[in-house]
Amino acid sequence: MVAETTVQPRQLILPLFVAEGIAEPRPIASMPGVVQHSLDSLRKAAVTVANAGVAGVMIFGVPERKDAVGSGALDPNGILNVALRAVREEVGDDCLVMSDVCLDEFTDHGHCGVLTPSGLVDNDATVAIYAEMAVLHAAAGAHVVAPSGMMDGQVRAIRDALDAAGAIDVAIMAYGAKYASAFYGPFREAVSSSLVGDRKTYQQDPANVREALREVALDVAEGADIMMVKPALGYLDVVRAVREAVDIPVAAYNVSGEYAMVEAAAANGWINRDAAIKETLTSIRRAGADVILSYWALEWAQSLRG
Repeated sequence: MVAETTVQPRQLILPLFVAEGIAEPRPIASMPGVVQHSLDSLRKAAVTVANAGVAGVMIFGVPERKDAVGSGALDPNGILNVALRAVREEVGDDCLVMSDVCLDEFTDHGHCGVLTPSGLVDNDATVAIYAEMAVLHAAAGAHVVAPSGMMDGQVRAIRDALDAAGAIDVAIMAYGAKYASAFYGPFREAVSSSLVGDRKTYQQDPANVREALREVALDVAEGADIMMVKPALGYLDVVRAVREAVDIPVAAYNVSGEYAMVEAAAANGWINRDAAIKETLTSIRRAGADVILSYWALEWAQSLRG
């Protein structure tokens, strides 16, 4: 009765992976219970999510072929755009259809943008591609686009492109505070990442919070509708700081490594799985997140409904 913090299905988003060219869901070894979906299984999963009252799904596409410029990201018939159309056809407005606007799944080098001849990420050229991607995603049915690449100016470019295309009601979930974290490892298996090295030149230093708040302020000024902090558990202080700094909704991503740690410990009998999931989600909400992206979103929502 007097609990100060609750986690409701309407506050959760389920990330979903869809792989091109597969007929059946493909398990992700480092994330027990999570799969790369086929288009058919993705449709069914989205309907189940909507029926459970979960706020939305965040869709990540995994193409069969990659190249240096991530050209599959701008293909209207590429896996991500096809998946967005398929899911929107199934769920309509019963839950939010959200899209990842980034190139890392589509590039053969695994970085979040195109590279200069010297091998550095070309910020401005990448931002232009993000803007094109966002317009394609909106046309495919996305309610929310989520640029996750941490390029400078990406939110303004996407907002301008969406407005020019008439997609004025499509919202932007900005990854304003995305850290260069060790906890993304299983995700890279989930999207079949080709990355060699790291992304420290464009993701945030885990030691810094003031810098992250400057990035957040820039994204708000550029037109962000929701502000993301990623990861969540190691950055609950950042979630709280962002919550206190902005007047838009705050999201936090309970990332793959956080999920995998709980699942692995529970599988070994070292912790109580259900209690750990509840405590994890509650802690993120308690820190100030209005919205949580979590691989447990559907399971949690279904448990509340008995």
